[in-house]
Amino acid sequence: MFKNRLAEATKKRMLTGRLLLKSKKPTEVALVSSVPRQTVYTWKALLDKGGIDALRTVPSCGCPPRLDKTELNGLRRTFLKSLASTALALSFGGTSAWGVVQRLYGVKFGQTQIWQLLGTLGFSAQTPAQRAIERNEDTVHSWKRSTFPALKEKRSEKAV
Repeated sequence: MFKNRLAEATKKRMLTGRLLLKSKKPTEVALVSSVPRQTVYTWKALLDKGGIDALRTVPSCGCPPRLDKTELNGLRRTFLKSLASTALALSFGGTSAWGVVQRLYGVKFGQTQIWQLLGTLGFSAQTPAQRAIERNEDTVHSWKRSTFPALKEKRSEKAV
């Protein structure tokens, strides 16, 4: 999927470059290419400087990642091991995750960045990695069948 997006972006840049080489105006090229006008001007500067080949690979505009793949894999393993401990499981994405990343790699992330990082690693606050060993399926089924509908009913009565 990621490679497809890269290929599509390269096709857009190449189309834009060909149109610019045919002396089309950047505003016109932006409409045809479905990219912002400012992006066309950026690509035009690359085209003027390095020719059509300069548009084949455009350097990334974002910041370099603060953790490499090895560190991310190590962090994922650490979180998987730590999920057994109640402390990290209860404060999922909170200060415990911040502390783990900072302690292991000396990198500080904000709360939003931690959530994104955890999402990138495949974690979700809504979906546990595995079911609890103590889970009683009969109790869960009974709760879903009787208790939960009663709670929903009480809530809808309050809303009226």
